[in-house]
Amino acid sequence: MFFGCNKTAEKQNSVPQEKQNENYKIIGYAAGYEDYDFSKIDATKLTHINFAFANIVDGKAKFELETDKAKIATLISLKKQNPTLKVLYSVGGWVWSDQFSTMAAFDNSRIKFAESCVNLLIEHGFDGVDLDWEYPGQRGEDNPFRPSDKDNFTLLLAEIRKALDDEGKKNNSHYLLTIATGSDDTYIEQTDLGEAHKYLDFINVMCYDFYQGWYYQTGHHANLYPSERDADNVNSGVDAMERHLEAGVPADKLVMGIPFYGRQWKKVSSTEDGLNEHSQEGGYIVSYKELKERIAKGKYKEMYDESAKASYLWSESDSTFVSWETSKDIQLKTAFIKENGFGGAMFWEYSLDKDQELLNTLFKGLK
Repeated sequence: MFFGCNKTAEKQNSVPQEKQNENYKIIGYAAGYEDYDFSKIDATKLTHINFAFANIVDGKAKFELETDKAKIATLISLKKQNPTLKVLYSVGGWVWSDQFSTMAAFDNSRIKFAESCVNLLIEHGFDGVDLDWEYPGQRGEDNPFRPSDKDNFTLLLAEIRKALDDEGKKNNSHYLLTIATGSDDTYIEQTDLGEAHKYLDFINVMCYDFYQGWYYQTGHHANLYPSERDADNVNSGVDAMERHLEAGVPADKLVMGIPFYGRQWKKVSSTEDGLNEHSQEGGYIVSYKELKERIAKGKYKEMYDESAKASYLWSESDSTFVSWETSKDIQLKTAFIKENGFGGAMFWEYSLDKDQELLNTLFKGLK
């Protein structure tokens, strides 16, 4: 294993020589509920696009928004820019994961759902299905959950894989099946990724939201390494990727998640720089685009935690702290991905970038 221990310095210095991979994935989520023109997406810098989200309605995968059909057609048309582009649709997400546990608990409902996934894929011309169950064995947004979710999740993936393969035999095609995973110990404990990955083409590890809306304390939400200033050592990108490796997932199947947004805390109790301080509000999402506009107005002081390799912003005048992702952070993460032979990078979400600044850095680093 390439990390070995929890000391930041040792983790930073223990990576092996770069492992060559000519097929790094760059996977961008495109949120159908955002007010964004999908025709503006630069498909030449992406290998995969995941359209988010489909819901689970009456046990079947289904698109719920009136604008979904038109937006999906636009995404599929991006293959004219990039003929090798793969377009998938993602089921679930934070809001629409409430039906997973019950659906996955029974053989007949798993089969019904798997068949609906294939039907939806064929209807719109997708190349695969991505499941974003947040989270097996955990409450998430007050969702039902069961101890049996751990085994049922693997059974569900096996059923979908079978249905996709059966359909693929009809036209000599391989349809993709992927998942987005949590980054912490609890997610690993409540799943069996060593078995589940056998049915998957790759896994998108959500290496962000380490500090988020439930935390009334500021902190880095997507730091690459543990921060020496964080006594609780909440999480880090290297920790998240290591957990997945130890769970039995091959490195080349692991895709590192990167946020195109920051987390903002207001009313922070601090007289220094706001990092790891108490706040009267949780960490709310702010797009990279909006943060760049605020910085241009001189609103924030740009800061950097060298131990964590993480950028942050501080406004003393209104006691606001922001953990955010910059091109500098992405450069370090793409180097980390290449050094360790991972499968590539995923990001949430395309419309949150500003003038493709973060995407261009990601593309340059991996391609």
